[in-house]
Amino acid sequence: MIYAIREYRGRKGEPKGFGRRDFRDLLARARIQLGGPIVLVRDNVRLHLTAGMREFIAANAAWLTVFQLPAYVPDLNPQEGIWSLVKRDIGNLAAADLGQITRAVKCRLKQIRYRLDVVDSCLAGTGLITDD
Repeated sequence: MIYAIREYRGRKGEPKGFGRRDFRDLLARARIQLGGPIVLVRDNVRLHLTAGMREFIAANAAWLTVFQLPAYVPDLNPQEGIWSLVKRDIGNLAAADLGQITRAVKCRLKQIRYRLDVVDSCLAGTGLITDD
């Protein structure tokens, strides 16, 4: 499980979320960190479907395998299970500021990342993998 977090503070000119370059860089860093090929399961977020991302995927097909989820099927998206766990754990947090929320989310994602049984259960819950 690889993730990155960007805080949006509403400043002028500040990006509201991840762009194509951010996503591309995250995938490249994941490849370096993991030292091998990457399998990406992506949903239909507009960012994932841009011409720039299609070009990046085609140019890196040697190490990047992509599976496209059908539209409007959150039950097949493993990240929905991960976010459900994160939201359950921080749902009652009375945060003083955005930084505290960000730290809580990062902490929970880090905990989940090292619990392979939890990540596997989110994958298994989608029906996309079999127990071998």
